[in-house]
Parts: sequence; C-alpha cells; structure tokens
Amino acid sequence: MSDGATSKAHSGSPWQAVALTLFPDMFPGSLGQSLAGQALEDGRWTLETVDIRGFARDKHRTVDDTPCGGGAGMVMRPDIVDLAIRDVQDKTGGKLPLIYMTPRGRPLTQNRVRELAFGPGVAVLCGRYEGVDQRVLDAHDVEEISIGDYVLSGGEVAALVLMDACVRLIPGVMGSGRSHEEESFEEGLLEYPLYTRPTEWQGRTVPEVLLSGHHGNIRAWRREQAEAVTKDRRPDLWKAYKAASE
Repeated sequence: MSDGATSKAHSGSPWQAVALTLFPDMFPGSLGQSLAGQALEDGRWTLETVDIRGFARDKHRTVDDTPCGGGAGMVMRPDIVDLAIRDVQDKTGGKLPLIYMTPRGRPLTQNRVRELAFGPGVAVLCGRYEGVDQRVLDAHDVEEISIGDYVLSGGEVAALVLMDACVRLIPGVMGSGRSHEEESFEEGLLEYPLYTRPTEWQGRTVPEVLLSGHHGNIRAWRREQAEAVTKDRRPDLWKAYKAASE
C-alpha cells in the first residue's frame, strides 16, 4: 500500500480512501487539486493505492484470463483480486466498506454518499477489461455501485467521482459548513438557477427578487425554481419528493 499524497499530522482519525487498481498513477488525479487537494495535504482525509498487479504470481504479472463460456475480452482473476482485497482488510482492520464500481451496480445517490462520508472511509475496487470474476465479489460481499448508465474504460474515473462526492462533505473541506445544504439532491430536489454579477449581461438580467434583499422572498423563489426544474428534468425525483411531502 502506497501513499497517494503526503499529508500532515491530523488530530483524530481522518477519513480514509483506498483504491485497488491496476493504474495507481491515476490517483489522486483531480482530487489532488482545489479544496480536496488542500484537505488531503492538511490530513483531513488520506488516499492510498493498492496495485493489484503486485499480487500476481507469475513473471508476466498476469491478472486476467479469458471468460468462461467464451466471449470477447478478458476477466480479472478472483485469486489475484482476493489477495489485494485481503491486503487492504489486514491493513485497515476490515473497517472500510468495500465497493466495486460497475454499470450494473445500484445508482450512486447523495444519501449513500452522505453515509460513506460520515463513516471511516471507503475501499474502492477498480475493474478493468470486461470486469471482475463474480466469485470474489460474492466472497467478500462487495457493494456494487454505478455512477450512470454508460460504460467507461475502467473503474478509476468512477472511483474518483465517488471519492470526490464524499470528500467534499468532510467537515472543514468546503469553505462554508452550509454551502452544500441547498445543492442538488440534498432535499430530494435539483438545485435552483444561480446568478452573480454583472446584474445585466448580453441583455439578460438577474431576477429582481435576488436583488431585493428580502430573504424570505428569495428562499421562496429558490424553492419554487428547484421544484420546477426537478419536475421538468427529473420526473422520477419529483415523484419521490411529492410522495415524501405528502
């Protein structure tokens, strides 16, 4: 296990992220920048990588084989992946939820992100080729999560998405403790439209209510806009929101 970045001493136990991957150099990627990168440097969270290929037993460091039953592509071997998983569990005390990023997983939600962010951290298995042998996923009761109905070249980008969503909720990472409370999905709604200066741009103006200084009216307008955009763009969310409200 190798450090994804150098971090300073931090009081308590920082949120811990571990990536099991064939391409450890893909981390920390974007998470080494901006607020997440500063929080990583400050020790508010840690990032480590486990190179799955390091557990291969032959001189060619083979981690995959042809799929049983035929078909295109290759499948990551259960024995090699199992060794990598056990290494992580031994070094973390088995306290981290183990997640496999895959299009067939349950969709990632803000509620699940919040649960993970408020826990000890997460260990993310990044697949490659056609995927990972099902037996090792079953053996370790791995949670399968999808970030959308599309296919990527590997799980590393999806892992970065999951980690980013969690890290920004860690106390002290974002500039304001309230900055995420009105974002999309926090209350089951998409976020309302945002505006800033200049108040007039290319003949388009900022809605007058936002310049009124009347906080009650502003809150009401934002709620109205959030409901409207959710109803229009995400009828599934709107249906769930209305059911919860009733």
